[in-house]
Amino acid sequence: MDAIALLKQDHKAVRAMLTELADTTSRAKKTRTELLQKIKSELEAHTTIEEEIFYPAFKAAAEKADDNKMFFEALEEHRAAGDLVLPDLLRTDVSSDQFGGRAKVLKELVEHHADEEEKEMFPRAKALMDKAQLRELGERMATRKAELT
Repeated sequence: MDAIALLKQDHKAVRAMLTELADTTSRAKKTRTELLQKIKSELEAHTTIEEEIFYPAFKAAAEKADDNKMFFEALEEHRAAGDLVLPDLLRTDVSSDQFGGRAKVLKELVEHHADEEEKEMFPRAKALMDKAQLRELGERMATRKAELT
């Protein structure tokens, strides 16, 4: 599987879990707790393979200022989700209304980030790298993800 297909597959899985989490009520303590742990694990593995493997390859292949802008924006979005919103959500009582609000913010942030990657960064990566490079990156990313999960 090439790098972009793997990342899109991750996006689809996380989107589904975030939608399910956002649709829960404060009474669904067990469901919220279990989903949140799955989302945390999936997001951590996904951001790690992007930051360790995909983003550096994208940056190395970059030719335009816009490419570098995309790279740095993607890193900042990871930081916002992983260092700010997700930790807040993890510390929030799953039976509170505040949890629902924070879950929705995380969902919107992740969806925005995934949409930008799929509409801007991934097509640009396809233009900058050939199929063999993307396949090799995908193999390295799949191996690394298996180590993390």
